[in-house]
Amino acid sequence: MTSATFLFSPIEADLQILSENLVQLVGKRHPKLFAAAKHLFGAGGKRLRPAIVLLVSRATMVDEDITPRHRRLAEITEMIHTASLIHDDVVDESATRRGVPTIHSLFGNGVAVLAGDFFFAQSSWYLANLDNLEVVKLLSEVIMDFAAGEIQQGETLFNTRLSIEAYLKKSYYKTATLFANSCKAAGLLSGVSSETADHLYSYGRHVGLAFQIVDDIFDFTGSSDILGKPAGSDLKSGNLTAPVLFALAEEPYLEVLIEREFTQKGDLEQAIALIQDSKGIDQARELATKHATQAVEHLNVLPPSESRQALINMADYVLSRLY
Repeated sequence: MTSATFLFSPIEADLQILSENLVQLVGKRHPKLFAAAKHLFGAGGKRLRPAIVLLVSRATMVDEDITPRHRRLAEITEMIHTASLIHDDVVDESATRRGVPTIHSLFGNGVAVLAGDFFFAQSSWYLANLDNLEVVKLLSEVIMDFAAGEIQQGETLFNTRLSIEAYLKKSYYKTATLFANSCKAAGLLSGVSSETADHLYSYGRHVGLAFQIVDDIFDFTGSSDILGKPAGSDLKSGNLTAPVLFALAEEPYLEVLIEREFTQKGDLEQAIALIQDSKGIDQARELATKHATQAVEHLNVLPPSESRQALINMADYVLSRLY
């Protein structure tokens, strides 16, 4: 199994700089927001999204050092991701995330919503200061996609006729858009061709989709400690993911349980058992593998380097979390 620590070895120093900068970007003018930032960014985490940005930056600047704009892009990527998590936790009424109290549980909903808005606004300000209109457009689109994904998810809760295509579109909006557009943006800051930039976008898109599918499989195979929330939470809320949609084709009674929204005692437990006994989880694994494989194919446009190899290994790492 590929470890995150091994993957990030080419950018270990870069990630250290990023961690030191993140809290400072928020500034100390707003004590509550500064406290929220220290809580969020101090919690650590794998920093997967900015790590990919830094790896793409180094893989496209093989004979030169990366620029301050590359570093700032990685920081902006993490700020946007963090802002979306704050809002998600408010919407989902989550008390913890990965075992750590959420912002709204510590400071209240009002501060949490404002903190998320502030991080989005702050990231937009830093984004504008990169002085690259194409990059501004790409990352602004991410913020719009996040909102579109949340709305789409809300409109399709408990909808047993949701297609795999619609699920993947929603997964792009909610997760893969940040991977895809930030990868492309890093390439543009390196001055790559438009063709190479499109390949970097596709790499991020497929890695992001694989990542989301794997997360959705965890809802049925992971423990509460790993998930940071009770297993089966997505299903209980009516968010139908790849394992559920595949299982529906095989287990007709699952449709009955979902459409009555698990209102009878034992419904949720029965639904989870049907999904686990079906081929739905295996089919979801195959779908994640397909996207991870496609992601790697798009890296052929880059010259060999330690960072390019780490990006290839990243696809393996995303899948290895299943085992």
